[in-house]
Amino acid sequence: MQIYDLIIIGAGPAGITACVYAARQKLNFLVITIDIGGQAALSGDIENYTGYQFITGPELTQKFQEHIRKYDITLRENENVIQVKKFGKNISVKTNKGNYWAKSVIIASGKKSKELGVSGEAEFKNRGLTYCAICDGPLFRGKDVAVIGGGNSALDAALQLVKIAKYVYIINNTGNLGGDTIMRQRLVQADNVAILNNSQITAILGNKFVNAIRIKTNGVEKELAVSGMFVEIGLIPNSEFVERIQKNKKGEIKVNINNQTNILGIFAAGDVTDVPEKQIIVAAGEGSKAALSVFHYLSKRKL
Repeated sequence: MQIYDLIIIGAGPAGITACVYAARQKLNFLVITIDIGGQAALSGDIENYTGYQFITGPELTQKFQEHIRKYDITLRENENVIQVKKFGKNISVKTNKGNYWAKSVIIASGKKSKELGVSGEAEFKNRGLTYCAICDGPLFRGKDVAVIGGGNSALDAALQLVKIAKYVYIINNTGNLGGDTIMRQRLVQADNVAILNNSQITAILGNKFVNAIRIKTNGVEKELAVSGMFVEIGLIPNSEFVERIQKNKKGEIKVNINNQTNILGIFAAGDVTDVPEKQIIVAAGEGSKAALSVFHYLSKRKL
């Protein structure tokens, strides 16, 4: 049975950066991930990542891929981790395709999109309803669409769609949009955007595909004709697969300043943790810290 020095779960900004640091430390490690890029790959225009005045999410993901190709890395893509459990000194990582063992683990599995939980959501998923504007936005060129949400992810989606769609409705359940000021200003200046504050979606309507949504604004219900809708109401951490690990009320894994969890040998980094400010650059920094902490942990273990 092969026992790796380290298994990294996830290949978003945190996982990729941890991967680079682990490779430079000459660790024998494995990377297990569903995809490369994580939430960064789904981002639109990125203007706050150091070294790039402007870069898109897919372009930054390509840079990540180019970087890790410089190293001899064992990568398992399209594998879903279903259990992480410690047995004695070593840790078992079980996926839908196999079982792996390591002396240490970095959980950098990020977050996934929250669902609305309303009538029609399951029926129209991928039939006009999507959770990724940058992935599916071009399919709605020249059509009326709705973005559900009022934070940075929703604003980013709307800014992508104003260039493509005929008209964009932003359905925000609070009194005012959140997110970055500059993003709000750009949307206010766009002539094909309507911001509907204090509004909640109550149902998704259609035949084979979405053709309308039902919303309630200040207690008054109405139907809005749209050909597509983009759900951007937040994210939930991918942390359900690890046993006996401490999490906060949001399901985020609790870590200390060295990215250690309450289980010796298991570290965590990025959006899956309780570290505040879910930003690409923050996740990348946390990934580097986690890898360095693993190196120190393994060095002491050998002694």
